[in-house]
Amino acid sequence: MTTKLLGRTYNEQLRDIMERYRESGQEWPATAREIAEWAIANGYYTAHKSKLIAKAAEEFATAMREEHHTDPQGRRVRTLHAARVTRRLADGTRQQMMLWNDIRTADTKFMERAFQLRRRQIVGDCRQLKNDLDSYNDNRTETQKQIQMEFDFTEDLRELEQPTEYRPNRPR
Repeated sequence: MTTKLLGRTYNEQLRDIMERYRESGQEWPATAREIAEWAIANGYYTAHKSKLIAKAAEEFATAMREEHHTDPQGRRVRTLHAARVTRRLADGTRQQMMLWNDIRTADTKFMERAFQLRRRQIVGDCRQLKNDLDSYNDNRTETQKQIQMEFDFTEDLRELEQPTEYRPNRPR
């Protein structure tokens, strides 16, 4: 990025580049991809190695989350799980990081951490849903119906565990 852009936040710098795109007479409205291609081609944007690594890591994590297999009981199960661990580095310092492991070979301690992490993520999603729901209900006119939501998923899980295919009764 040019020296004119120094001292501004990263997002401000990106918006400045977007303005240069518009000022250059490029098609507008435009997709973010079109702006990015133009910015890279014209030398206004170069990804730092750390950004490339972060993007690649994000893509690997997405791919790993999508890996599933069928267990011996016939259930579709996520194969790879992430857990936050602290690891000692070569220089002796300790660093927290997310490690991925295979459910079929990971030890119990790792899987406990992975399952707790996923549970906390679900609770966080539920909390945000409750905030959104409460805000919606609190900010509607008195005549509009309040939306109710149950956050105990016990019955939902029981229902989802029921078979989806039923064998017809055969005469004996």
